[in-house]
Amino acid sequence: MGRLVVVSNRVSLPTDKGAKAGGLAVALEDAMIPGSLWFGWSGRRGGANSDRASVSEHQGITYATVDLGETDYRRFYVGFSNGALWPLLHYRTGLIDYRRDDYEGYLAVNDLFAARLAPLLQPDDVIWIHDYQLLTMAEALRRLGVRNRIGLFLHIPFVPPAVLHVLPDAEHLVRAMAAADLVGFQTHGDRLNFLESAASCMEMQRVGEDGFVHNGHRTMTTVTPVGIDVEGFARAARRAAGMAETRRLISSLVGRALAIGVDRLDYTKGLPLRFAAFGRLFLRHPEHLRRISLLQIAARSREDVDRYQSLRRELDRQAGEINGAYSDFDWTPLRYMTRAVNRTTIAGFYRIASIGLVTPLRDGMNLVAKEYIAAQDPADPGVLVLSRFAGAAEDLTEALIVNPYDADSVADAMHTALLMPPEERVARHAALLAKIRERTAASFCRAFLDQLRQVER
Repeated sequence: MGRLVVVSNRVSLPTDKGAKAGGLAVALEDAMIPGSLWFGWSGRRGGANSDRASVSEHQGITYATVDLGETDYRRFYVGFSNGALWPLLHYRTGLIDYRRDDYEGYLAVNDLFAARLAPLLQPDDVIWIHDYQLLTMAEALRRLGVRNRIGLFLHIPFVPPAVLHVLPDAEHLVRAMAAADLVGFQTHGDRLNFLESAASCMEMQRVGEDGFVHNGHRTMTTVTPVGIDVEGFARAARRAAGMAETRRLISSLVGRALAIGVDRLDYTKGLPLRFAAFGRLFLRHPEHLRRISLLQIAARSREDVDRYQSLRRELDRQAGEINGAYSDFDWTPLRYMTRAVNRTTIAGFYRIASIGLVTPLRDGMNLVAKEYIAAQDPADPGVLVLSRFAGAAEDLTEALIVNPYDADSVADAMHTALLMPPEERVARHAALLAKIRERTAASFCRAFLDQLRQVER
């Protein structure tokens, strides 16, 4: 069996300091076994792109990274990936900032990745490309003569044709994705959107319900939802519940309930609407005044994108208004912080929280929802309030499912959670826990790779 070659925009190097680079790194931990190769951007940028990959090895895993020049970084990452593709694939067409030179920079970096990876490949390697930054890399590899099995997994949503074609270069992107042998999605809805979009972009012959042939190449699709290491995270939460940080948080609550939200500082997470809903809780259900605090951790990200700076200012304003309106001399209703917090510490915070607020406007999966469930004490669990627009909602139906655009309904769901009888909380949590145990990080990797190795070519 050939090596697994994982390709992602960023590589999580063993020498990296601090928290892991998001859900992707967590999801791929189980795939990166000795003998694997992980390829991607180093995170460094300067005057020019690397003329070859920098290769290192740690505990049997090979890491190969490339540096990007400042101009290509800005066009590829800041410009097209996050200025155009990210809002498009999250249904936020009004926020798309499209520039032709950004798109050309995106193609150039995908071509660069392919050119730097190709010399490192062995004939029987299985290549697994990840996410929206690298949608055209499979096609670039094919142009270089690479005939290996190639899988592509999209961790964020995919949109229907009516939304997709807002982007001028949508047809090329879909045709480029079809150069992979297997394209994976988080939800059945995302896969259906891709298949419908592919039919609108190219001449093709359908293969069953899940695939098609275009220009003689067969492309299959699959739904393999991302999960977490449930038992490992639960152990971490139990340990962290006794750590100094968690004890300090408990002490500061003085017996009050805690609601928690943990997100990147991103407009897709619905944080302004979440803050508004928390304020509405006290207007609609004043019996909760002075009885609950919301801790919102929103780690800063993509700070070189203007839209994210505006979001931070808006949240600062809202937090000030809510605390100004409702706080007392010994109670601050909304605790809002934008620095990153260690994942183990967060696990302890989840465990003591009566409510987990996961209310994105659109999300591919959202692993915070699964981490919150895993962290709970099964004998006295909290309640998950979950957006219907998170991929996790397709499966986690025992959560309180809400429309994040309706602040009053989110406030009412928090009210319901706070008053929910213990036996109902236990029953809901048991059902949710059983589901996330079925779909772990390991099962995600295994399911996708098994299908990729077996796909008919």
